Amino acid sequence: MRDLTSMKNIGQELERKLKIIGINSAEDLKRIGSKEAFFKLKMRFPEVCLVHLYTLEGAITDTDFNKLSEETKKDLKEFSDEWK
Repeated sequence: MRDLTSMKNIGQELERKLKIIGINSAEDLKRIGSKEAFFKLKMRFPEVCLVHLYTLEGAITDTDFNKLSEETKKDLKEFSDEWK
C-alpha cells in the first residue's frame, strides 16, 4: 500500500485528516473517489473547501490540482456547492 503523501497534492495535514475519516492509503483514496472522500472530510471538518476537492481529484488523477481541466473543475465545484 502506498502512503497518501506519495500522491501528488497530498501533504501531511491532509493525510492526517484523511486517516481520521478512515482513508489510510493511496489505494483507499482511489477506491472511494474524490467526491466521497470530500463529503466525509466535510462532515468531520466543516472548514474544508473546494480547493480540498480539487486536491483530492488531482491526487487520484496524478495532476497538479491547479491544472485540472475546466470541465472537471466545473463538475467538482457543482458538487462542492451542494455541501455549503
